[in-house]
Amino acid sequence: MMCSRNIKISVVLFLVLIPLITALPHNNHNLSKRSNFFDLECKGIFNKTMFFRLDRICEDCYQLFRETSIHRLCKKNCFDSKWFGECLKVLLIPSEEISKLQHFIKVINGSPISFPQSVPT
Repeated sequence: MMCSRNIKISVVLFLVLIPLITALPHNNHNLSKRSNFFDLECKGIFNKTMFFRLDRICEDCYQLFRETSIHRLCKKNCFDSKWFGECLKVLLIPSEEISKLQHFIKVINGSPISFPQSVPT
């Protein structure tokens, strides 16, 4: 009799708590971006603003060409690839912005950048 009552109480609590827990706001977006930082084997410092800006370049490049390989190659070596540089060119990113992005890559990647330092106009 007592065991049956405990089971009923447990079931009721379970049914009440599940909707409450699922209704709580989840911050999975930031977690997924941070894990993406590690997936790209970035060895520098995770700075959310810098990482999101670099990631946005690759997203915009992907939107332009709709080619998944470009998206992957743009992020290769933690955004330090010739493909990232090519995306900067086709997206017509101004040179002032490029120098800021190069700094971002240096911080995120933890090493000097290897893609071309200046973009021909």
